[in-house]
Amino acid sequence: MEPERSQDRGLPERKGQKRKLEEEIEEERQEISPAVPFGDARQALLYEVAAQVNILNSTFSWNEADRAAAKRATHVLAEFAKNEELVNVIVEGGAVPALVKHLQAPQSSEADRNPKPFEHEVEKGSAFALGLLAVKPEHQQLIVDAGALSLLVDLLKRHKNGSSSRAVNSVIRRAADAITNLAHENSSIKTRVRMEGGIPPLVELLEFIDTKVQRAAAGALRTLAFKNDDNKKQIVEFNALPTLILMLRSEDVAIHYEAVGVIGNLVHSSPNIKKEVLAAGALQPVIGLLSSCCSESQREAALLVGQFAATDSDCKVHIVQRGAVQPLIEMLQSPDLQLREMSAFALGRLAQDLHNQAGIAHNGGLVPLLKLLDSKNGSLQHNAAFALYGLADNEDNVSDFIRVGGVQKLQWRVYCSRLELLLGLLGSANPKQQIDGAVALYKLANKAMTLSPVDAAPPSPTPQVYLGEQYVNNATLSDVTFLVEGRRFYAHRICLLASSDAFRAMFDGGYREKDARDIEIPNIRWEVFELMMRFIYTGSIDISLDIAQDLLRAADQYLLEGLKRLCEYTIAQDISLENVASMYELSEAFHAISLRHTCILFILEQFDKLNAKPRHSHLIQRIIPEIRNYFSKALAKPNPHNLRL
Repeated sequence: MEPERSQDRGLPERKGQKRKLEEEIEEERQEISPAVPFGDARQALLYEVAAQVNILNSTFSWNEADRAAAKRATHVLAEFAKNEELVNVIVEGGAVPALVKHLQAPQSSEADRNPKPFEHEVEKGSAFALGLLAVKPEHQQLIVDAGALSLLVDLLKRHKNGSSSRAVNSVIRRAADAITNLAHENSSIKTRVRMEGGIPPLVELLEFIDTKVQRAAAGALRTLAFKNDDNKKQIVEFNALPTLILMLRSEDVAIHYEAVGVIGNLVHSSPNIKKEVLAAGALQPVIGLLSSCCSESQREAALLVGQFAATDSDCKVHIVQRGAVQPLIEMLQSPDLQLREMSAFALGRLAQDLHNQAGIAHNGGLVPLLKLLDSKNGSLQHNAAFALYGLADNEDNVSDFIRVGGVQKLQWRVYCSRLELLLGLLGSANPKQQIDGAVALYKLANKAMTLSPVDAAPPSPTPQVYLGEQYVNNATLSDVTFLVEGRRFYAHRICLLASSDAFRAMFDGGYREKDARDIEIPNIRWEVFELMMRFIYTGSIDISLDIAQDLLRAADQYLLEGLKRLCEYTIAQDISLENVASMYELSEAFHAISLRHTCILFILEQFDKLNAKPRHSHLIQRIIPEIRNYFSKALAKPNPHNLRL
């Protein structure tokens, strides 16, 4: 199974598309730089948009003044549209129909052969502004319904009249970019582009002399090919593959990045096209991109190598023979998460062939793949594990696996997968599956506790820290007095300083208590405070159930972890079907880890009875992430040989 492609391989590329739309705009900024209004911004912007729309609606002619005004209006709207927060207001102000109208040139008589003022410029500005508005998906259909697609496709053909100039190239590029944004993650618009005849001119533009136009055309084809089989077929039928493969060898990073993206979307979930791409000679240039200075191209190339490797066994061998393994292994150690994920994916497919397994291990792939098993990214873990399972099939690799601890790590991976399966059962809507999952998890938790108890007992008292029972509330040598419910409690700073960070901050920090002789303690009952201090002085107290929760609150406030643990132990003895939900909430409120784990075990043990009670399904859903954390801590140093589900 290959990774699910996003249309542009994720958010960074979506942002990149917007950056691309804004390239080389400095000359336009010099011509016009409208200020974004302040104050009543929305009304001011609506007024400004309406003014520009009126200009566009009244200047559809070849009159030089009209053309200059229309060009300026499209630039003003485009400048505003670069701020995505303003796009909705621009659309609301009626800019879309006016901009669509100016995607075409005004009518002129055949006899009029005079040079046209600002020829192509107004259309370019309109396409640019509409492309920016289409960055927001909710406006895509509105723009298409206004008739933009057929006009944008016509702009793609502007060079066919024999003229080639910077203005012509720019309008073609802006039209291709606008189509890209209109079709982004919109299946129906992708189909409409094909129906309007947009694919043939885009394929033709891949050979255009202007590299920026090439790039824009490839970007549009990349989007149109994503999850649209009919579009893929037409792109291939119009002979795009030879040009795309040539573009893979380009020294221009932007060119080969777009080309490898188009090919990647063409072959995704299309076995027949994948074979055509290989037959056309794509394999070697794709392998070459694994060593590109462009991480995006590397990522796309690694994904493609993995997809090619899934074709047949011969292809797996050819990929290795042509030098793909070493750069893929180097990518495993990249700081880029997606690069690591895609290289692990490719190596996993290559490792399913017997001839490649020893070679991948010999070239140093084993250790970096094992390190990826510790990743918190599920896809990365899965890809690395898949590759390691393949390498483990080869007996030549067994000694290396044992030497680096790979056998234990793979067994731990199996254990984690089973744990996720049980958690899935617990979260199921099927009551029987829930109970089965709870029973299995409870058994696993008991076994885990025998291997590695999560909560150790509170530390034993150390004589040199604890002053002893005789000094509890004793005025002898006392240097600080606490006022609790109007009563004096005599204490000793040296003992308090050694007990917790809270008291150290109180007496050594910048608080007013630092030099105070009498310190008032609000919101704590005398009995609770006295018992807390007795623990500080002796390290050991008896806690009754009726005071345990108040004492837990005080222990949490004064950062007394040992006392907290004793309180948690006492409270945990009282957990029942009726109060387990409130006990769990108590554990969360005071970060009482031991109490929380006890609640979890109780819930798993009594799952069938709890499940019959109203309002307990919400509690079950809440504890699932905590169960995962529980096992992570319980088995931080796992012994997988002793774990059997």
